[in-house]
Amino acid sequence: MVDLQRAVDELAARLGRPILLEDRLQRVVAYSEQSGALDDIRRDSILRRHTTPEVRQWLRQTGIFESSGPLRTPGNPELGLLARVCVPVRHSGALLGFLWFIDASPAMSAADVELAADVAPALALSLFHESLAIGLASHRELEAVTGLLLGERDAARPLIEAGFPQAQPVTALVAMPLSAEPGDALRLSLEQGLLAVRRRLAGHHPLHLVRYDHAVLLTAGPALPDDLHAAMPFPVVVGIGRPRPSLAEAADSYTEARHAAEVAARVPGLGRSAEWARLGVYRMLTHLPRGDLHPGLERLLADEQHLPLLETLEAYLDLAGSAVATSRLLRLHRTSLYYRLQRVEELAQTDLKDGGERLSLHLSLKLARLSGRYRPRVAIAPSPGAAV
Repeated sequence: MVDLQRAVDELAARLGRPILLEDRLQRVVAYSEQSGALDDIRRDSILRRHTTPEVRQWLRQTGIFESSGPLRTPGNPELGLLARVCVPVRHSGALLGFLWFIDASPAMSAADVELAADVAPALALSLFHESLAIGLASHRELEAVTGLLLGERDAARPLIEAGFPQAQPVTALVAMPLSAEPGDALRLSLEQGLLAVRRRLAGHHPLHLVRYDHAVLLTAGPALPDDLHAAMPFPVVVGIGRPRPSLAEAADSYTEARHAAEVAARVPGLGRSAEWARLGVYRMLTHLPRGDLHPGLERLLADEQHLPLLETLEAYLDLAGSAVATSRLLRLHRTSLYYRLQRVEELAQTDLKDGGERLSLHLSLKLARLSGRYRPRVAIAPSPGAAV
């Protein structure tokens, strides 16, 4: 079987021009030393290990998936794309990937294109064998990681036998998109991002799983949320569970990471990443029913025009009932602050001088945040554990 990287390097040397090999999902498999005419798309493909959706769609429209032989694809100045020669890599008629050449400085001759086409069958056979091996290993890993996160007994054994270090602690991270809708496109993007992270974090023995609305990464050693942020094609929040002493206990870290990501998505003031250990009162609130709120707060939540009153109340309670600090934070005159708090008492039929009432209202506000019923216009809470 041909070594893919060696075959790509040898063909590039014979043709005197750089090559990039992709699989059928247009993910980078191998590439030669890059010299001569290059564009931003080629550089981006190598750095991110895949091209953007816009470029993939443009190239698909040129017929690369239907072609059985080499074809020239036009450039697209708007996308920053130079003209290319594409050689589909097929095995027994099945499309396995693409060989790409930038068709400029100078353009490829017919003889060069024919030489590339002659090499394609050997690359196809190698890709076929590699896809079988990777597919089998990926399927086994998927089953094992799914069982592990469900808390199944002995689910860690095949992963440890495959190389995950038994003596190192494991940390779970959860990446949750902020705006993308659940679906196949989201799952594919999450999968591609996780694969890119795994290549960078090979020394941490990473494992991953994609769920319908979030992605899970397990690593041996410390958590590295910045790598997840950098790899995802859209904004995400990352929740980080506490490390556990063994892979068999990863489900507990995963539960914490998922809750931390949910809190971070609802409480923007926490930032792009949230550690379960630093969530303060939200650690407790994630385990409470979110529909049983203070009756007076229910009345305020029922009308959008009361949002400024809710924001004022939350800031006041977060700051332990300090009128001076609340006025400063909200840039609100003291008289206006007292008026708003009085309106809260009237509408919610409560007494803010009563410690029990303040506690009930404060907890209810935080629970309403987690349920999505209360969405303040700005992040005004100073910290997740403030004064509750």
